Amino acid sequence: MPFIDHQGARIYWDERSVGEPVLLIMGLGYPSDMWWRTRPALDARYRTIVLDNRGAGRSDMPPGPYPIALMAADALAVLDAAGVESAHVFGISMGGMIAQELALQNPKRVRSLILGCTAAGGTTAVQAEPEVIQLLMNRGSMPAEQGALAAIPFIYDPGTPRDRIDEDFAIRRPWFARPEAYVAQLQGILAWESYSRLPQLNVPTLVIHGETDRLVRLANGELIAARIPGAKLVTLPNASHIFPTDQTAACNHAIMEFLAAC
Repeated sequence: MPFIDHQGARIYWDERSVGEPVLLIMGLGYPSDMWWRTRPALDARYRTIVLDNRGAGRSDMPPGPYPIALMAADALAVLDAAGVESAHVFGISMGGMIAQELALQNPKRVRSLILGCTAAGGTTAVQAEPEVIQLLMNRGSMPAEQGALAAIPFIYDPGTPRDRIDEDFAIRRPWFARPEAYVAQLQGILAWESYSRLPQLNVPTLVIHGETDRLVRLANGELIAARIPGAKLVTLPNASHIFPTDQTAACNHAIMEFLAAC
């Protein structure tokens, strides 16, 4: 298993298949294994590269906080380790924030952006309902399984069969983040913003968002798409925050169609 040592943490990454490189960046507390519904579709045409963000999965969990810029630097170091000059970058949730920061700081390294269920941070972000915010703030003091179960109504569409959610939990359970690592990532999210800088981006961008997302509301995706010149917005009906599970086929179709046009 490949690892890199970067700025005080051992970061896990791996790669599969051949073709133009696609870097996949996962969200708050999630391991890279959670790309399992999307990565096989991409593998058919692209070289896929994933990493576990610091504090998640197989990567180290050093003392926090973990600024978004630091996690973007981790992702850039993975591209360097893979020998990739530039890649398509797909980030989900916090991973979408990392992807934005990566593109803003290193525009020549990013061929295109796919920003899933994410936000631009700062005062312009459209806030979730109070009970969602309370859960986010309390997760660091809750047992991992309890916190993950409590989040289900906010991140999965009500129509998603429970067995599909259970499949995701089976993937996540061995890699639940320690509470202090979860908090360290959350601190990075809360201290970050890209809204003021998004018009600087000059890269093909797809913004994809579930219409029933209660964690990161759809208005955040609409805001990002309006701020990035030429960005395309795709909204998925009957899909919430974990839209690759809620609407796998529609998600994969949208990203493959976008990448084929880049």
